[in-house]
Amino acid sequence: MVTWAGAVFLVPYATLVDTATVASHLFEATFALVDCRFMLSDPDWGERDYLDAHIPGAVYAHLDRDLSGMKTGSNGRHPLPDVDALTATFGRLGIDDDVQVVAYDQDTGVFASRLWWLLQWTGHRSAAVLDGGFAKWRRERRPIVSGAEIRPARDFRPRLREGAVVGVQDVAAIVGHRGPRQTGQRWKLLDARAPERFRGDVETIDRAAGHIPGAANHFFQWNLDEEGTFLPTDVLRTRLKEAIGDAPIEQVVSYCGSGVTACHNLLALEHAGLAGAKLYPGSWSEWSADPERPIAKGNA
Repeated sequence: MVTWAGAVFLVPYATLVDTATVASHLFEATFALVDCRFMLSDPDWGERDYLDAHIPGAVYAHLDRDLSGMKTGSNGRHPLPDVDALTATFGRLGIDDDVQVVAYDQDTGVFASRLWWLLQWTGHRSAAVLDGGFAKWRRERRPIVSGAEIRPARDFRPRLREGAVVGVQDVAAIVGHRGPRQTGQRWKLLDARAPERFRGDVETIDRAAGHIPGAANHFFQWNLDEEGTFLPTDVLRTRLKEAIGDAPIEQVVSYCGSGVTACHNLLALEHAGLAGAKLYPGSWSEWSADPERPIAKGNA
């Protein structure tokens, strides 16, 4: 049992949390709301929308500035932040071991799941994504406020999860039918992009169209129902198991275009009871940047 600010939580929220629960804990010092709204086509949109209207008490985290690292031109469009920089960001957002974090974005949870995964990676298990995001919050006519908010800073202490991340050389080993440091093991690459991008029918962002050879496609939108909330856990588990086949969950590697929507699939896997998959942060934007790397097209 964990007690925070007069409230008792039998188990911290570690995957998803609903709007009613969040509404019942507004303004509690150890219940931290982080707004992650973002739009790839307009990187400043999310912060503008946050300033216009957000859930009371929420602070803002920007995908490019706060949840990504420096780009080199060959390490993908949203590389992982430096751990020291990420530690400072989480401290500034008022997060430490005693805080339950709730991340939300405009609707699907794509950008919120990036923050969720970064917290998981750095050892903070009390983090969840608001199911349905700000869109569901507003549909239910729950309270909103405008302007910027700041939480008192806290001392965040990272504890990196070993093996949670794979690099491009590891992925190359998987493509060559060799698992990272585990020759002969069965690995599965799971691509979170839309089917038309996976097949290579279209590509409007990265250098080349297609997917990493041997990957299976599980579009992140397939984790959601028509209202943008996550499917029941039994349905999620069935769909995800169909995609990953008989690969052990510890040998499933999630990727997408730049390591963001891939986190949505990792969240869905964990919510469905399939914890332990890994992230390839560079994703397709890194893989396709080198014309020497193999590319596959069509269905898996």
